[in-house]
This record gives sequence, C-alpha cells and structure tokens, in this order.
Amino acid sequence: MTIHKEGYKLIALAFLLCTAVSALGGWLFGTTTIWFYLVLAVCIVFFYLVVQFFRLPHRENRSAANELVAPCDGKVVVIEEVEEPEYFKGKRLQISIFMSPLNVHANWVTCEGVVKYAKYHEGLYLVAWHPKSSTENERTTVVIEHPNGKEVLLRQIAGAVARRIVYYVKPGDQVKRNDQFGFIKFGSRVDIFLPIGTSVVAKLGDVTKGNETVIARW
Repeated sequence: MTIHKEGYKLIALAFLLCTAVSALGGWLFGTTTIWFYLVLAVCIVFFYLVVQFFRLPHRENRSAANELVAPCDGKVVVIEEVEEPEYFKGKRLQISIFMSPLNVHANWVTCEGVVKYAKYHEGLYLVAWHPKSSTENERTTVVIEHPNGKEVLLRQIAGAVARRIVYYVKPGDQVKRNDQFGFIKFGSRVDIFLPIGTSVVAKLGDVTKGNETVIARW
C-alpha cells in the first residue's frame, strides 16, 4: 500500500491545517481539557480520512487476454444498451461504476491497446448517479483500441463532491495491463462503453476492485 501521487499536496495541506487547528484548540481551551482532546480527535480522524482517500494498493491484473477488468473500485449501478453520442455515435453496452469517497480512486485501463481518443470536457457537478451526469458533468473520455481491433471507451465523470479529474494519456499512447489512465478526487463515477455483443460478466450491485474484477469478455 502506497500513497497516490495526486495526494501529496492535499495530505501536506491537511497536516498543516490539523496542526494549526490543534494548536488553536490548545491555546483556547488548554492542553489538559476535554475540549482540546475533542478537537485533537477530530483532527486525527480528518487527517486519517484524507490519507485513506489517496491510498494506492498494489494490484496485479491477472485476467485472461479476452477479459476486461474494472477500471475502478465501486459499485455497478448501470448495465444497459445506450446510444453513445461523442465518439462511437451509435449503440454500445454501458457499464457504470459509482465510486464513493471511501473507495480507492485510482483509475486503471480496462485492457491493453492504443489510445485512439482522449478529451476533457468542462461541465456541471450533478450527483454522479444523475441520468444526465454522463453528458453534462465535468468529464473525460478515453478510447482504447485493443490489439483485436475492438474499442472500449472509458469516461471519468465528476460528481457533486468530486471537483478535479486527472487523466494521464493522449492519443497514440500504448497502454498495457496495470497502467493507470487517471484519478478522480472525492466521489465520482466511471462509465465503460463496450461493443454490442460483448459478454458482460458484471451484475447490477456488484462491488468491483479496480484492475482486478473481470466485468466483461470479448
């Protein structure tokens, strides 16, 4: 278990804030009062949660060549056939995974291949499960072409709490298993769009582990 690089600055700021608030509590209440210990306990819990949010467990993708893994931790909230208007402009199978603030928030590639498309979109901050969040919220779209010629679209979507999406790839990049393509800070969702006819293994309500849980097969 390590700390994700996206968390270094925020963890440092959280440490400074907690130190300042604890010092202020000691000055206001004295360091031997119950009020000071309450302030100290709140600061410790807050700092722990911030560190916990940016944790990065070691995960090894052990899936078969024809299997697609979940790009993130979370809960499967959507499995349906939809019209994808941005890149494919046609029908695709959509799998959506909702990430709570307690989940690991690193985003891994679903399969190896070549990045064919990557674009950031400014937008709103509707709750992540809102039907219009995938088209109106702040989001990124990344398309990976597998060596078999099939393409998978990954869409990071900001939620009501998430206010920063980070992605690391650009068109032409070669990605391989275990690579991360991005990170979303504080509660969000990832949509996966697959070709019609793909065998979906995931079920509604399933809890996924990014880079480990198999969600579909070509």
